[in-house]
Amino acid sequence: MKYVGEAPQEELATGERSTRNRVARSILDHGPSTAADLAKRVGLTQAAVRRHLDTLVSDDVVEAREQRVYGTRTRGRPAKVFALTDCGRDAFDQSYDKLAVDALRWIADTAGDEALVAFARARMASQSETYRAVIEAADPEARTQALAKALSADGYAATARSAPGPQQGEQLCQHHCPVAHVAEQFPQLCEAETEFFSSLLGTHVQRLATLAHGDGVCTTFVPRGSPTAPQTSQTTHSASASTAGRNPA
Repeated sequence: MKYVGEAPQEELATGERSTRNRVARSILDHGPSTAADLAKRVGLTQAAVRRHLDTLVSDDVVEAREQRVYGTRTRGRPAKVFALTDCGRDAFDQSYDKLAVDALRWIADTAGDEALVAFARARMASQSETYRAVIEAADPEARTQALAKALSADGYAATARSAPGPQQGEQLCQHHCPVAHVAEQFPQLCEAETEFFSSLLGTHVQRLATLAHGDGVCTTFVPRGSPTAPQTSQTTHSASASTAGRNPA
């Protein structure tokens, strides 16, 4: 006999998987998160979220780690946050990482590191027209937010917020990177992206953390002030040429 409100076991299992996927997706979109943050975002109790997190940890989809603190650390033990593992990211990624790594390694082996740097910069330059139009349409104080929205549209799940502590500026955070696995072996991709952000925003920026280096999020510090107008492609090319082979500060 089936009582009102009783669901078949298959429906219950499907609902559990769907909820766990929502929890994992929330971590993908927002970066390493506490159980309390996840509970608010997905509309569940913390106890229910922790139950799903236990399963996700057991399935090697997420891992618990100590929360990273940038700037002045407050008293007390840092909160535990949950971040996606490589396996968890692979569940959302359907890219040709091995093919890309092989191609970039061939470029480096046959044409040298300069060719690899040139490729990384050309890759970013190919997107410059669309991104630059978005930045130029925004008010100067809203450029970082505009860049975050443009990055999110391209799958980077980006956000912008005020930098913590005494830092005068903003943090541009990319909670997802479609080429993170490739960038692990070829950091030139990250370096070219940092140069690209600097040229778009018209100010020096500093990369604080990257997914490729094992951090939970790619974080770029954008100083607050009166940025100049976004650089033209000709200015960007000249600036890139002067910094060839040098990592961003």
